[in-house]
Amino acid sequence: MNWIELSAQEQLKDISAKSYERPQVIFKHSTRCSISSMAKNRLERETDIPEADFYYLDLIAHRDISQQVAEDFHVHHESPQVLLIKNGECIYDESHMGISMQEIAEQAIG
Repeated sequence: MNWIELSAQEQLKDISAKSYERPQVIFKHSTRCSISSMAKNRLERETDIPEADFYYLDLIAHRDISQQVAEDFHVHHESPQVLLIKNGECIYDESHMGISMQEIAEQAIG
């Protein structure tokens, strides 16, 4: 998995813009939560989707960005949480043990 670190609010505008060209995935991870670690490990064991970019957001270090993600993409904050952004909008989000690469792929590439 080639994570792109999401560490600045300005990146959210880039993610939104890039989502018109290719799907953008944001994984919101709490480094203090065992369920979040399990979800991250499950994603990393699967084959990623080459058609999409995958962003990793450390919620503990960047709570402000997490809040901005919820606001910009109109989703309720959860942790762990995955969001799929296409054409500037969140078209899919899932949390906890519902996070799966297969579901992300189905939504991202149809």
